[in-house]
Amino acid sequence: MTYKIQKAAVLGSGVMGSGIAAHLANIGIPTLLLDIAPKELTTEEQAKGLTLENPAVRNRFVNGALQKLLKQKPAPLASKKNLALITPGNFEDDLDQLKDVDWIIEVIVENLEIKKGLMEKIDAVRTPGTIISSNTSGVSINAMAEGRSEDFKKHFLGTHFFNPPRYLKLLEVIPSTTTAPEVVEFMQVFGEDVLGKGVVIAKDTPNFIANRIGTYGLIVTMKEMQERGYSVGEVDSVTGPLIGRPSSATFRTLDVVGLDTFAHVAKNVYDHTTGEEQAVFAEDPTLKKMIENGWLGAKSGQGFFLKQGKEIKELNLDTFEYEPVKKLKTPSIEMVKQARGLANKVKTLVYAKDRTGELLWNIFAPTLIYSAQLTGEIADDIVAIDNALKWGFGWAQGPFEMWDAIGVKQSVDKMKEEGREIPAFVQGLLDKGLETFYSEVDNELAYYNGTDYVKVPVNEKAIDLKRYKKKHGVIKSNAGASLIDLQDGVLLLEFHSQSNAIGLDIIQMLNTAIDELENNAAYKGLVIGNQGKNFCVGANLGMILMEAQDDNVFELDFVIGAFQKAMRRIKYASKPVVAAPFQMTLGGGAEVCLPAAHIQASAETYIGLVEAGVGVIPGGAGNLGLYEKFLKGLPNGVDIDLQAVVNKVFETIAMAKVSTSGEEARENNFLDFADGVSVNPDHLIYDAKQAAIALYDAGYKPPVKKKVKVVGASGYATLLLGAQGMFDSGYISEYDLSIAKKLAFVLAGGLVPYGTEVEEEYILHLEKQAFLELVQQPKTQQRMQHMLVKGKPLRN
Repeated sequence: MTYKIQKAAVLGSGVMGSGIAAHLANIGIPTLLLDIAPKELTTEEQAKGLTLENPAVRNRFVNGALQKLLKQKPAPLASKKNLALITPGNFEDDLDQLKDVDWIIEVIVENLEIKKGLMEKIDAVRTPGTIISSNTSGVSINAMAEGRSEDFKKHFLGTHFFNPPRYLKLLEVIPSTTTAPEVVEFMQVFGEDVLGKGVVIAKDTPNFIANRIGTYGLIVTMKEMQERGYSVGEVDSVTGPLIGRPSSATFRTLDVVGLDTFAHVAKNVYDHTTGEEQAVFAEDPTLKKMIENGWLGAKSGQGFFLKQGKEIKELNLDTFEYEPVKKLKTPSIEMVKQARGLANKVKTLVYAKDRTGELLWNIFAPTLIYSAQLTGEIADDIVAIDNALKWGFGWAQGPFEMWDAIGVKQSVDKMKEEGREIPAFVQGLLDKGLETFYSEVDNELAYYNGTDYVKVPVNEKAIDLKRYKKKHGVIKSNAGASLIDLQDGVLLLEFHSQSNAIGLDIIQMLNTAIDELENNAAYKGLVIGNQGKNFCVGANLGMILMEAQDDNVFELDFVIGAFQKAMRRIKYASKPVVAAPFQMTLGGGAEVCLPAAHIQASAETYIGLVEAGVGVIPGGAGNLGLYEKFLKGLPNGVDIDLQAVVNKVFETIAMAKVSTSGEEARENNFLDFADGVSVNPDHLIYDAKQAAIALYDAGYKPPVKKKVKVVGASGYATLLLGAQGMFDSGYISEYDLSIAKKLAFVLAGGLVPYGTEVEEEYILHLEKQAFLELVQQPKTQQRMQHMLVKGKPLRN
């Protein structure tokens, strides 16, 4: 049977249910969202004269959830318009609509009997062949399927999203013993290619993979803190980014999750295990007392941490009073600053003979052993376990990657000295004379499966540039960028400068890339993309500030001119250039994208021309690029209000507007109707490559150079009026107004008559002049200095 999901239903409109519905809407799947019908009227409903039969009352819980989606932060919806794809309903009136959907997702209370009752109702109305799944975080999938029809059992499985569904990568797919293999295979591919998730296949065991090991690690950390007298803040200071974990570390993470939720997850393992494992998950007296006090974390305003005014305080677990946050200060923390790479840092810390080393060793050792004990029980291989922890808990290294980093033999020797029991899986590795859980086979990543190394299965759309370059090499490289042959006739220009900031090295490599594209008949197109933390945060601000402070205007004139020329080369290249932005795509990063033949953006692309925040205007053809992008979406042969277009471009740049998603980037006109959005960030390079090939194969022709119609002097006056109004209203500072006036002059095309058609070079000249004049101003240099030191804009 061929499966297709064109319409879905989510049952349960709580935080998770509504979040999953929002994610489905974000990828364009119409979704029915159902919940229970209220049994009583609210005071407000009574005042309006409504009855329990009124549709607005019957769908109250879902309608309330939909309104919350519009207000939640981070936003569950990629665009508020996506709300239109979610249809509200209730279990009593609308359950029969399930016959029209292709996927039914249950997201109700974590109670087996209640879930089974709903499954019975679903079974009675669903169309045979419809996939049904539960988003449970730990209730048995097999137990939920008991008593259902054969077709139901065949199409039923667990699909455990992590919260928030839009942002967290992990999707655990949990088959039951009766789930058809083709359903599991379809959901894995659908999860990766359509939902954009990192999918792991988990077994039907308590809390599955990520929560089983992640919860264990958190409990072990808490016990270690209590037994050895560390403070909450001290533990968090070394269990976060220092060891490749999220900045929320341990106890801030618990505050965010909610202590009651965490206790519930731990109890689920306790109820389904025995012996030493069960003892670890036993109820913690401190946690119990905090929950009884109502100190549940972020949702109650206090937990392990409490914010008082601007100060954050930590809970003293002996006195139950809040105190100033303490941090661990040990020799190893200073020493690790010299270590290169996460693996070396972790190894240095974990073997350190000080309080940091002791804490981390006593957290790592039991967690690694526990992970190895569960291999085969919770998942078929170590790759699923590592990925689950990386994608669900934000660990930079999964347990077995971490074990490789600290040295398997060295760590096992120490574990044996301490009398710890070594799992047979680990001892078997060492007995075979092997030293790591991961190795390489034919230049490809391989993992130890209990017998030998086997290649890690990889979706062909997931191109890992680091591994790709290791296998295929690079054509040319410098400090800022590399040119790579992506095969199939496509080149890739990869930025890898600090923060991927654009300097002369990147500009030079961009010119090299376009030379290669134009002069070598073997190539069809060029992709500009990378796999750094962000696509590009803009131009090299430190270099610009240094030259400006040295009054080296000639050098800056040269750099800006070179940047502009490179952007023109992208636009007029004879073969398609495709930009693949993701995450922060700011200033110069946005300017690289705007002239491209096609933009293939990640769903999480935060793009904007933010130069005003550092006291300048875009200098790399960004003003012209965004103006042209706006004009591109307008119909031919129709009289348009050019002033309205310029006003909107002016507002976008002057207010440094940044999109909160790829879809919002389209609404802000950084993307046009033909540009693409990739839901799975791992597939972005692949999707951009396919776009380049498609454009070439369709007979791509570069745009014909033509003049640009501008609003001129009268338009300039209108823009000034608007800027002055913003200043008078207190929205912008006096210096913001000065910057806005320069921007207005450029966008208006100077003081020519309204409707004049000017050459692109003319606007670029105005842009460069404005940039150079602003960069010499003391207040601009103050803004740049502040951004470099503090990482946030200065309003001077």
